[in-house]
Amino acid sequence: MTIPIIIGIVIGCVIGILLSYTLLKKTITKSSTEVLQRAQEEAKAIKKKSEEDAELLKKEKILQAKEKFLQLKSEHEKMVNEKNQQIAVGENRIKQKEASLNQKLEENNRKATENNQLKEKLTKQIEANTLKQAELDKQTSIQKAKLESIAELTAQEAKEQLIQLMEEEARAEAMVLIKDIVDEAHNTANLEAKKVIIKAIQRTGVETAMENTVSVFNIENDEIKGRIIGREGRNIRALENLTGVDIIIDDSPDAILLSSFDPVRREIARLSLHKLVTDGRIHPARIEEVVAKTKKQIEQEINEIGKRTCIDLGIHNMSHELMRLVGKMRYRSSYGQNLLQHSKEVANLCATMAAELGLNAKLAKRAGLLHDIGKVPDTEPEMPHALFGAQLAEQYKEKPEIVNAIGAHHDEMEMTSLIAPLVQVCDAISGARPGARREVVEAYMKRLNDLENLALTYPGVVKTFAIQAGRELRVIVGAEKVTDEQANQISFDLSKKIQNEMTYPGQIKITVIRETRSINYAR
Repeated sequence: MTIPIIIGIVIGCVIGILLSYTLLKKTITKSSTEVLQRAQEEAKAIKKKSEEDAELLKKEKILQAKEKFLQLKSEHEKMVNEKNQQIAVGENRIKQKEASLNQKLEENNRKATENNQLKEKLTKQIEANTLKQAELDKQTSIQKAKLESIAELTAQEAKEQLIQLMEEEARAEAMVLIKDIVDEAHNTANLEAKKVIIKAIQRTGVETAMENTVSVFNIENDEIKGRIIGREGRNIRALENLTGVDIIIDDSPDAILLSSFDPVRREIARLSLHKLVTDGRIHPARIEEVVAKTKKQIEQEINEIGKRTCIDLGIHNMSHELMRLVGKMRYRSSYGQNLLQHSKEVANLCATMAAELGLNAKLAKRAGLLHDIGKVPDTEPEMPHALFGAQLAEQYKEKPEIVNAIGAHHDEMEMTSLIAPLVQVCDAISGARPGARREVVEAYMKRLNDLENLALTYPGVVKTFAIQAGRELRVIVGAEKVTDEQANQISFDLSKKIQNEMTYPGQIKITVIRETRSINYAR
């Protein structure tokens, strides 16, 4: 191949390449222009759609804002209406109170006017009575002088003759009465001897009751104490709310105090704490579960203890509710003496003494067991435990002799059978037995002295005596210094003062005695 041909081929290739490049460039330019136009059109379309969407969103937001504004306006108007109603109710209440006060004021003014009128009327009546009394004394003196002149005896001589005649008649009647008493004593010597024996034993002692209010739960370390308290005290609050017991944590390092006047609640709290500490899981849900189970367990134990006690003593046909109350005695103490053991002891003593005296031993044993049943009520009664126990026994169809024995064992009810003083005596024997009860003599004497000294602060009080182991206070006032109305007022004021200033078991009876004595001597 020659050089010109090669050059021609090369030139042809170059020209072909140039032509191809030119055509390709035109094609690319044309395609780019079309793509650019389509992109601009799509951009315009997107922009238009965006503007339309933005306009719709703007309108939607404006509508939502209007709806929110209307809602807030409605709520505000509702709140304003409620406030207006409350203000109106308050104004009506104030107006009613104002009307009531005006009415009471008018009533007081009317009563004051009536009292003044009554006072004036009484004053006039007293003056009239004084005049009548003076006239009566004058007429009496005239009549006395006439009688002395007719009878030819002075009033003193007539009185002496009358006294002598009455003395002779009284001596004759006394001799007949003495003979009848002696004959009756011979016929009823056996019964009278039994009464004398019972009265002699009855004076051997008295009994007063006070319950313990704190149980101690020992713990090993402070970690357990912290778990019992829980986060922000939620565990201890849950335990207190569920058991009704005050839990005292910080008084002693190795113990927790459970304080409550209900011994059953204290026992439930103590057992629940023991179970929770042993199990290790302590949280409000677990506490609620454990307390519920413990309550059920304690109730079952109470019923079982009551049944077993009646079986051991040979007492039958007792109401289920009374047996449950007997079981509750297991969790109550009096000066450290367990109430159930005390009641069983009284029941056995009553049975033994009744057999010795020829009385019904089974009836006496039943009354002895139930005599303190009023100390374990399900509710707090507003009466002494003896009277409440008698009420319970009567409610559950116990015999009248048992009801009377329960109610009279602290002399708060009149005794109607020999079973009643027998229960009283055995109750005193059980409580007075050495070592049976725990009491500090100094504290007991201080309470009696404080009781007597409190009554001596009132004007006109001569002497005071705390009797019945501090359950009764007798106040003797001077008849010349205190009237009957003032004696009643002293009794009322003293009862309120003792109730507010002193701590004592049961109740205290205040008796104010005012007597007038007329004494003469025959010389």
